[in-house]
Amino acid sequence: MTKSPYITRRSALMGAAALPLVAASGRAFAAAEMLGMAPPKFNRFKLGGFEVTAILAGTRTVPDPQTIFGMNVTPEEFASVSAANNIPTDKAQFFFTPTVVNTGAELILFDTGLQGPATVAALQAAGYSADQIDVVVLTHMHGDHIGGLMTDGTPTFANARYITGAAEFDAWDMAGNEGFEKNVRPLAEKMTMLDDGGAVASGVTGMLAPGHTPGHMAYHIESNGKQLVLGADFANHYVWSLAYPDWEVKFDRDKAQAAQTRRKMLDMMAADKTPFIGYHMPFPALGYVEPRGDGFHYVPASYQMMIEG
Repeated sequence: MTKSPYITRRSALMGAAALPLVAASGRAFAAAEMLGMAPPKFNRFKLGGFEVTAILAGTRTVPDPQTIFGMNVTPEEFASVSAANNIPTDKAQFFFTPTVVNTGAELILFDTGLQGPATVAALQAAGYSADQIDVVVLTHMHGDHIGGLMTDGTPTFANARYITGAAEFDAWDMAGNEGFEKNVRPLAEKMTMLDDGGAVASGVTGMLAPGHTPGHMAYHIESNGKQLVLGADFANHYVWSLAYPDWEVKFDRDKAQAAQTRRKMLDMMAADKTPFIGYHMPFPALGYVEPRGDGFHYVPASYQMMIEG
């Protein structure tokens, strides 16, 4: 005789009678506390004999992104591209990602975030202290890159020497910019000026990438045959400026030159399959580039940099 697959009235009543006992125990169906969003603070990987650590010095939501990106396209095109990439048109998330390169001989910090305490906190989460930084490299002089140089009027990275592009320093030297005067000027005597192709350290080479600012520089990192580009701000969004390199970006000083630089760098990285860290790419900001149509496609890294050997 087979059992009925249906619930009998008697079994339903017995189950209902047990519910108060379950509730009284206080163990079942208890609501867990909402803990809030918790993005990772750092991402570390090996590059040959180097260690590279991207740190999240800050992130914020910014309204009306077409006032910043795609300024030379229609709202309809901007909306269509955004929808195709599953991102909203009314808000964007900004990321600020300084990078630490440990060569084994020196600890090199590329850019310093918006403010010293936030960058120091991100460094500490990654296992470093501000006093351990041997070299600070400034890719360019926008506030979100130089803002962490000074804290309460004193150098945040007390034991560091400083490197920046000669053309970049010269462009800001007489500009009367408040952020430059507050954060960069006090450290000028400790700065080494670098030209295109100049070396920060063995395996760390400057690449002039102008347009975003007059002397904006990216950096090529190489160790034991492994390569990485620290792209800084050559592209400020993974869709609206990387995938569409001719779209104008508000913060690019020379918009035509910035577009030319984007195409040159993206062509190079796509051809060589070189991974890169972009200062404003979605954290952990590490990815690859592949050609797509008249532009490029951003491919976030998965486990490529975790594989030993």
